Amino acid sequence: MRAAVVLGSGGARGYAHVGALEVLAERGFEIVSIAGTSMGALVGGVAAAGKLDAYTEWARSLTQREVWRLLDLSITSPNGAIRAERIIAKVGEILDGATIESLPIPYTAVATDINARREVWFQRGPVEHAIRASIAIPGVITPAVINGRVLVDGGLINPIPIEPTAASSADLTIAISLSGMRATGGATTPVKESSEPVSREEWTTRLRRSAAEVLESERIRAITSRFGGHSRDHDHLPHDQPIPPEAVADLPQTPSEALVVRSADVGLVDLLNMSFETMSALISRYRMASNPPDVLVTVPSNAVRTLDFHRAAEMIELGRQLTTEALDHAGY
Repeated sequence: MRAAVVLGSGGARGYAHVGALEVLAERGFEIVSIAGTSMGALVGGVAAAGKLDAYTEWARSLTQREVWRLLDLSITSPNGAIRAERIIAKVGEILDGATIESLPIPYTAVATDINARREVWFQRGPVEHAIRASIAIPGVITPAVINGRVLVDGGLINPIPIEPTAASSADLTIAISLSGMRATGGATTPVKESSEPVSREEWTTRLRRSAAEVLESERIRAITSRFGGHSRDHDHLPHDQPIPPEAVADLPQTPSEALVVRSADVGLVDLLNMSFETMSALISRYRMASNPPDVLVTVPSNAVRTLDFHRAAEMIELGRQLTTEALDHAGY
């Protein structure tokens, strides 16, 4: 069966794309078109070039120390904390100078022209340049400038770029979203809230509930870490571990003090990523409502953090699991 594959944006969660592509190959799908945004553009580019195995072997070998070295942090850059040139150099080495028009599988990398406020589809030229433009998360990774265009992450406008595959001769379209509901679930409807301070008992109860969600998130991460063969201190968290009262005993006495503490706990890069991902999830829902794929694989947005590029093994396995479930459910 001929399939068009769409790979969404989402940082290190994009390793799940590798697992998805492995499952599609094992099930005999012929991939006739690939479109990707951000990490989806990266994985899609190496896959379209027939270099997925080499890329996967390298990604699985990365340690956290090596990831930070490759991210090429800059505290002086006004446009982003991460230059990412070392990562692109390694990807370019794997691609060995491949151009988009020479790839055996038609490929589109989607970026955003930040000045023109429009999508840019790269369907010609060096693959590594297209990838570099597509992965530039605003405020985190420095923009790319190509032919006078200032380009940033395609997820800013089109997190799951189904449209570039519309002209392909595919029997079905399979999309992998990295912006799914958080693993703990939760409603998406607006919450009506007052800015008036409430009693300490009320907001500590809410904080305990939030802490419980964090523990559940860590349990999900522990499950995925087992796929990669890693052991972590939280590998055996129970499903319903209660939050003891003493966990919040030393918290500030007023909500305003708590706000300061909670704000201090969120780093700038994490805050930018969380903001970007919140926006991407909303855009994805609206765009797919008018142009839905035949099969949608959804990876929870809190599976790993955006820059956890040392966790390839577990995310690849999670991608395999979720893709298998989605194909089985759809009857493919």
